[in-house]
Amino acid sequence: MNETITLRPATMRDADMLLDWRNDPETRKASYNTSEVTKNDHIAWLTKTLDNSNRRLFVAEEDGAPIGTVRADLSEGVWELSWTMAPYARGRGVAKRMVALLVQQITEPIRAEVKAGNVASARIAEHAGMKFNQKIEGVLHYSRDALNEQEA
Repeated sequence: MNETITLRPATMRDADMLLDWRNDPETRKASYNTSEVTKNDHIAWLTKTLDNSNRRLFVAEEDGAPIGTVRADLSEGVWELSWTMAPYARGRGVAKRMVALLVQQITEPIRAEVKAGNVASARIAEHAGMKFNQKIEGVLHYSRDALNEQEA
């Protein structure tokens, strides 16, 4: 596990790759919306995402090769995180490292919602320092409070 994980801001050049990852059957199964996303809908979403000052979308790279994406949405002082892995990068622990890398940069409170049964994403949330709070209608809610100066 000596591979270097980095995060870079997503761009429109990533659109096709991100759409492929989003429409992967395993990703769809773990998503709120399990339907395939059309290219036109995806381009519209990505355009809005990149223009949204309260949203950060990063592509994670391992030794320069794209392996996943992690998003942070700011609402009422809390960053909500979500992530997607490239199908070929799953099962190697890189998602934990990818999400943890972003979490290290955030001192404000964070949260994540994980579909019940998505054991891998639940472990990722916990590895990133979030604690399980509650399960509501098949969704596991995780959070971490803001970091104080000693923790930051």
